[in-house]
Amino acid sequence: MLTYQDFLLVGQDEKERMAFVYQAIDAHKSTELYKTAIIADEYDRHRNRTIMQYQKIVYDVMGKAVPDVWTANYKMASRFFNRFVVQENQYLLGNGVTWTNEATKKRLGDDFDTQLQKAGKKALIGGVSFGFFNMDHMDVFGVDEFVPLPDEENGAIMAGIRFWQVDDTKPLRATLYEIDGYTDYIWNRRKMENGAYKWESEVLHEKRPYIEKVRVSEVDGEEIYDGENYPTFPIVPLWGNPHHQSEIVGLREQIDCYDLIKSGYANNVDEASIIYWTLQNAGGMDDIDLAQFVEKMRKLHAAAMDDGVSATPNTMDAPYQSREALLSTLRADLYEDAMALDTKNIASGVITATQIEAAYDPLNAKTDQYEYCVIEFLNGILKVAGIEDKPTFTRSMIVNGQEELQMVLQSAQFLEQEYVVKKILNLLGDGDQAEEVLKRITENEIAMAEETNEEG
Repeated sequence: MLTYQDFLLVGQDEKERMAFVYQAIDAHKSTELYKTAIIADEYDRHRNRTIMQYQKIVYDVMGKAVPDVWTANYKMASRFFNRFVVQENQYLLGNGVTWTNEATKKRLGDDFDTQLQKAGKKALIGGVSFGFFNMDHMDVFGVDEFVPLPDEENGAIMAGIRFWQVDDTKPLRATLYEIDGYTDYIWNRRKMENGAYKWESEVLHEKRPYIEKVRVSEVDGEEIYDGENYPTFPIVPLWGNPHHQSEIVGLREQIDCYDLIKSGYANNVDEASIIYWTLQNAGGMDDIDLAQFVEKMRKLHAAAMDDGVSATPNTMDAPYQSREALLSTLRADLYEDAMALDTKNIASGVITATQIEAAYDPLNAKTDQYEYCVIEFLNGILKVAGIEDKPTFTRSMIVNGQEELQMVLQSAQFLEQEYVVKKILNLLGDGDQAEEVLKRITENEIAMAEETNEEG
């Protein structure tokens, strides 16, 4: 990978800078972080690369391995990885961020919570994502589209390159972000006289500041008259975990094992449904005769037999106990190693609040580490935006509503009325009605007090 110090050695010559940008993108694509992120994204999209590339083989009479195109070859990919990522991300960020200052949310943009969820998911999948605070909102880049240029001394990102390309034959676009502005480049594929192709680079937009000041007049129209930059580099990394790696690491092999066994089990069941025939007194039949016999049975369900020859149909029972036991073990191990919540364990029967809390304990421990990463990211965004505030989160937990409600009612005489009302309505799913209910309670209390005074 290339660093910020490597970039500083390039200087200000645009041709050399474009060459560096292209080289940095190429070097980034060869890193383990990028390669793992691409694989993890496929698993998140329900595309298990291992199972999709799996090909059954058989050996011919000469002992040569050839692709098996005659028997079933189901390729069923599970959604474990997507489930784990979505669960962890939404558990922490599903209810958005709570700020101590109400103005903070407005300054960060109306869609900030949505963008933060997007950044969080990309970080868990790829190991890291990047948030770009762009004047009044935040844009999100994945590690598969952004090249960070870290400082060799402290690891802080001092510059970066966002790149995108629809297809290998289409133009490559790239934006170089620096502390003092950003520059757009493009590489076009040109056809030469000899019929060959080559890539030609050019500056699409020269460097400009991040914050542009615009004025509009009838004479000149829209005019950029000034610009300024942020106090620090406006692109902040969000790491998905303290290890700075994709969540697929350590889980991929188990997911592959589960998918291969499940698919193999389906193949065996399919093959077992085929009827095979045992022919007696038919030693004179060669392979062609046997194939013709099977073909007639499939089409006509009947065949003429010579005297003394008999045919007996047979079926196979696919073994399943050991496979089901192994699949069940693998599923439990996946949830345990991913520190995820398996809702099947709390979906049946009457589960107490203590049991629910115990089931959430691994997910809480893992999310605590993730929360530290998110808070560090948010502090970086606030620094860029020039905002002083402190973020907090409300996690989305399953609760035993009846038990929680009984505890609140039993403790109501020792608690403030406002807290009791809000707590009860939140448990009933009507939390947004709390202010209206409290207002009506106050009005009723005032009316009763006035009525009492009149009677007195």
